[in-house]
Amino acid sequence: MGFKNLFRKKDINIMLADLQAESQDGHGISLVKNLTLRDLTALGIAAVIGAGIFSTIGNASAAGGPGVSLLFVFTAIACAFSALCYAQFASTLPVAGSAYTYAYTSFGELIAWIIGWDLLMEYAIGNIAVAISWSDYFTSLLAGVGLHIPAYLTMDFLSAARGFDEAVALMAAGTPLTQIPLPLQLAYEAWHNAPRLGNLHLVADLPALLIVVVITYLVYIGIKESKRAANLLVLLKLLVILMVILVGIFYVTPANWSPFAPNGVSGILKGVSAVFFAYIGFDAISTTAEECRNPQRDLPRAMIYTLVICTTLYILVALVLTGMVPFQELAVGDPLAYVFERVNLNFISGVVAVSAVIAMASVLLVFQLGQPRIWMTMSRDGLLPKVFSRLHPRHKTPSFATIVTGFVVAVPALFMNLTEVTDLTSIGTLFAFVLVCGGILVMDSTGQHRGRAGFKVPYYNGKYIVPLLMLALVVLLYTFNQSGLKNFFSLTNDAEQGWDVFKHKIPLIGFILFCLVITFFSFTRNLSLIPVLGLITNLYLMTELGITNWSRFLIWLGLGLVVYFFYGYRNSKLHQQPVGTPIP
Repeated sequence: MGFKNLFRKKDINIMLADLQAESQDGHGISLVKNLTLRDLTALGIAAVIGAGIFSTIGNASAAGGPGVSLLFVFTAIACAFSALCYAQFASTLPVAGSAYTYAYTSFGELIAWIIGWDLLMEYAIGNIAVAISWSDYFTSLLAGVGLHIPAYLTMDFLSAARGFDEAVALMAAGTPLTQIPLPLQLAYEAWHNAPRLGNLHLVADLPALLIVVVITYLVYIGIKESKRAANLLVLLKLLVILMVILVGIFYVTPANWSPFAPNGVSGILKGVSAVFFAYIGFDAISTTAEECRNPQRDLPRAMIYTLVICTTLYILVALVLTGMVPFQELAVGDPLAYVFERVNLNFISGVVAVSAVIAMASVLLVFQLGQPRIWMTMSRDGLLPKVFSRLHPRHKTPSFATIVTGFVVAVPALFMNLTEVTDLTSIGTLFAFVLVCGGILVMDSTGQHRGRAGFKVPYYNGKYIVPLLMLALVVLLYTFNQSGLKNFFSLTNDAEQGWDVFKHKIPLIGFILFCLVITFFSFTRNLSLIPVLGLITNLYLMTELGITNWSRFLIWLGLGLVVYFFYGYRNSKLHQQPVGTPIP
């Protein structure tokens, strides 16, 4: 196994030629080019405006106060850098596969495999979390109109088992069942009343299964049906969000915005994972590149439109929520519905609850649309079995990959509580953003984009700007957080408290080293400013996700490397092919 072969790249010209050949191969079956600019923008909004605005924005606001609106500004800037880089790749290389495909042409096969494996994890966990969240909203909505489903059919197995044990412990300590927290009451009821098969309690989240089945069917039967459903769902939830803003603004108490950042910068940044859990929408748009009518023109525009529209809505909703009630009260699962109940507008609260169900379904639709196309693209390159790239003769969708995606999401959603690993979706998204930004720098250095039509990331020389920004950042940190800096660089504390303290500093230490390296190369090689800023901001946000999530992320990537070296490397279409020669 040659080291150079691990980084063998696909030539853009050959890749586009292969794509053309694919449309004439496989008995004439190819993906249908059916998506317009409006459809792409709707898909992006469908992915971004979902669990973030209807659920996780509550906990983010409770931690950061009104200042959480600044987090949306910061993440929007970070996403803007990434979106511009995505836009250039999507315009230059309108092929399904998103960041995986882009990495294959810029960094080579091993890095492409890593990001592809990362995207599979990112989409799967994101889908499972959204399905479980949808189930919670749906069962609450049914309960609100008097329809009660048995608790053991609406809760995952792990939550019921753990909740039952906690409830029993509290009752053994003398706390009546009616006085323990409601989630534990529901878990106790689910576990106690569940039918049994021997010693096995039959507890499963059936609504989560059903929504995954319905969405997977929609994605399976065609892109046209999927886009129609997405467009309708997006229109409905945008109308509801605008209603929330326009009605809620009359109930805002400006005093609730003071203090604006009660827990400081650290409180605001606690919401990073919740925010980036939503911003996966950029990647989801780019997975549909082969189904766009005019990808060179429409994909870049759709990404920018999605970013502008969604960021504006997030900021306005955050300000309205924190203005309507004190921010401490927003640590609830349904913050939009809660604030209207709080001001006795129960009708609006009910409308919001209905729209939340719609919003979750639209997010799941886009995620389920994106993941099979990544499986398909990796299969085309030989890194996964050929069956994953098989297209349905009538529906012209990656049928087998879509079914597998449905099982991968539906089965865990029945039994698992994945709240603890939701951050994996955020770290996976940020990792994809990092590689795409880095890929633009590689593309610039090799000149692969020269002479090609389509969108280009505007070039601003970072030679002096990047070093000055780094210097300004150091000065600001020293001025406003001197004690924090001293504590971070204190080796005495680490020696006294050991590995448990030092390990949490590792991501930030790595980030500091990277900043030194990228500053040096920006000065010596005149690197393009926008991709460099994208790298810096996304890597910094990754450091905020904690060493635990980094550990889980690295374990997943390690498992992927095992699969690659046992299957993907030897079955790759580029295996033993001289660089730059067409693939037979």
